[in-house]
Amino acid sequence: MSSIRYPEDSDLRRLLRFSSEDSLIWLGEHRMVLLHAGALSELRKELIESVGMEQARRILTRMGFASGLRDAELARKVRGAGDLVDAFVVGPQLHMLEGSVQVEPVRLEVNRGSKQFYGEFLWHHSWEAEAHVQTFGEVDHPVCWMQIGYASGYTTAFMGEFILFKEMECSATGAPHCRIIGRPVDEWPDADALRTYFEADSIVGRLLELRDEMEAMRRSIACRNKSPSLIGNCATFLHAYDLAVKAAPTSVTVLLLGETGVGKERFARALHDLSPRHSAPFVAVNCAALPDELIESELFGVERGAFTGAHASRAGKFERADGGTLFLDELGELPLSAQAKLLRVLQEGEIERLGDERSRKVNVRLVAATNVNLQEAVAAGRFRRDLFYRLNVYPITIPPLRERVADIPPLVEAMVARFCTLHDKRVAGVTDKAMRALKAHAWPGNVRELENVIERGVILAPHNGWIEAEHLFVGAVPQESAHASLGEDGLVASRPAAGAPAGTDLPDAVLDSGMSLDSLENELLQRAVRRANGNLSAAARLLGLTRPQLNYRLKKNT
Repeated sequence: MSSIRYPEDSDLRRLLRFSSEDSLIWLGEHRMVLLHAGALSELRKELIESVGMEQARRILTRMGFASGLRDAELARKVRGAGDLVDAFVVGPQLHMLEGSVQVEPVRLEVNRGSKQFYGEFLWHHSWEAEAHVQTFGEVDHPVCWMQIGYASGYTTAFMGEFILFKEMECSATGAPHCRIIGRPVDEWPDADALRTYFEADSIVGRLLELRDEMEAMRRSIACRNKSPSLIGNCATFLHAYDLAVKAAPTSVTVLLLGETGVGKERFARALHDLSPRHSAPFVAVNCAALPDELIESELFGVERGAFTGAHASRAGKFERADGGTLFLDELGELPLSAQAKLLRVLQEGEIERLGDERSRKVNVRLVAATNVNLQEAVAAGRFRRDLFYRLNVYPITIPPLRERVADIPPLVEAMVARFCTLHDKRVAGVTDKAMRALKAHAWPGNVRELENVIERGVILAPHNGWIEAEHLFVGAVPQESAHASLGEDGLVASRPAAGAPAGTDLPDAVLDSGMSLDSLENELLQRAVRRANGNLSAAARLLGLTRPQLNYRLKKNT
């Protein structure tokens, strides 16, 4: 935890004024514009795709730098006569007030007289990192260029010399937060390379140089997204997809591993579509849905008279998939007798129908899937060891949705479009609050559960309207904290959190009551339980807690 504390920011909030008469927004003496983060994200995407990554970085860094310079002017006016640290943190506080990022100070050493500066901060909820991941997926390099420009511009103007911030960690690479460090530019060993992003440069002079790079990038993206049924840009997902792409041209038996609902059948279909067998049949079998006494006849076929009720000969799934791909889902549920016959098919490439003595050659590519730990099943005697070794030649583990949260927005976008077509309905999309709820959910049912939630949202949303959090039923929505909103005088004033009584200063009311903190917590817990009619899960949602957290607090207060 940082020992640096921000001073109260009412002096900064008073600088923000909304003028309804002339439709202007002011921050001090500077005109501001409220702009959708989605619009900025689209601009960022267009820049990267039109002029390339390096030139886009330069443009956005310089935009942020210019913004930081202007905010440094406010710092001097508002707190210039006070404590040096309080004056400096105007920049981080304004950066948060403007909605760019949450800034947590880690270490700050500032001395204007000797021009010494060292600053280290953590960034949480960076709009720029979120926008980049949503468009391009997780990357291996920092991407908060506009915000780095802001930090550098602000500190440079504040200190009177070029202070360069560098992003040491970035949430776009999978890190839990962004970490930035700033120091005088000459103290950076790679200063010459970094300095170029703050210097003006002609776009036109670089367009021809970038053209070949853009074409190569387009070819790479097109190759990676061959299968439209698979959507994702997270590193773990792309690793699984790359393994599937490499296996597709071969005839190797593939074992798909992962939790229920992660999309194992979609991966199997992608393997088939990308293989030389794509024009032949793709046959899918859910082994768990077949009774034990019918599994062998379904897989291998049956001859007339083989058992009571077998009035005609019938081909099994292996014969129907001849020349193509057979997908065996929930393979861990196969009885041992069927496992023995499956092993023979894999080894010999031939099957015997039930009740027949004649072998039949089949040319089938087998893709198996299970959410069962087959090694544990082997140890328990429920699965044949030799079959496990035969199937485990090329395993692919598909990550659960909770480990690829960045893929939720593109998945949701595709699902909304599909269900709008299916239900002949037009929906504008998913609100930011609803998307926050989707990202916060644990998704025990993975992509299949997400599909069900989005289909319900499309049905419940108004025509041409938005899917809101209340349409999704995915548990507690992240609670809004106290916020700043427009008052009658045109100033942005602090307001209580959603649900607090209007016109009431709740902390003062509690202090005036003389009630102890423990008594207040106990009364609040009991009130929530009564309002939820004894349903502890519902009471936990009212309080913004998990069920275990509520249980702990109830026991502590008894």
